[in-house]
Amino acid sequence: MLIESFAAPMFATNCWILASAPGSECIVIDPGMPDVSVQVAAIIAEFSLKPVAVVATHGHLDHTFSIRPVAEGYGIPAYIHSQDRESLIHPDRLVSAEFAATLSAMEFIEPSDVRELRNGDVIELVGLSMRAIHAPGHTRGSLMFEINNEILVSGDVLFAGSIGRTDQPTGSAKDMEETLRKKVLPLADHLRVLPGHGRTTTIGDERKNNPYLNSIKGRY
Repeated sequence: MLIESFAAPMFATNCWILASAPGSECIVIDPGMPDVSVQVAAIIAEFSLKPVAVVATHGHLDHTFSIRPVAEGYGIPAYIHSQDRESLIHPDRLVSAEFAATLSAMEFIEPSDVRELRNGDVIELVGLSMRAIHAPGHTRGSLMFEINNEILVSGDVLFAGSIGRTDQPTGSAKDMEETLRKKVLPLADHLRVLPGHGRTTTIGDERKNNPYLNSIKGRY
């Protein structure tokens, strides 16, 4: 599997580009802000890739800002959980009041082809089988994706040594704890974790070293 990434200039959000091999079709995950379509295009050109979908792990603007230019630029569909879809038009509803005020002068438009995902949906694309795992807590519509029993794209649910914050609109500490207990801890240790921010890790390493997972294990 070809795995390429870069951190967007604002908020250092990881944009992941996945393909079965160079010269094949690819998917773009979480293109952030500001418009990073040029960086996406550079990787696509370097590896002779053909984008067929752009995917959001959740609706925060640092993960969705460039979804429309990427989707429209390549004429491809955009995927997002049904409960976070409205953020494509109203990103202010998922952020603090202070940040929302800075967005008031901007207009946001959905891509022309948006496809909603729900828990358990499987996307078969580019030789990759992506199973959507609904993982609320960071946002109501947060998703993780298990890919080919090799990779977990964790978005802002799970980081190396940490987890996503739960104090913004639609976030919930209770939902996050349930997600970690029911959706993350049962995953296989060998899965390589591609997070929304920071370095990669594995489920096995996080099971041993992540204080948030260890705290939950100690209570159940």
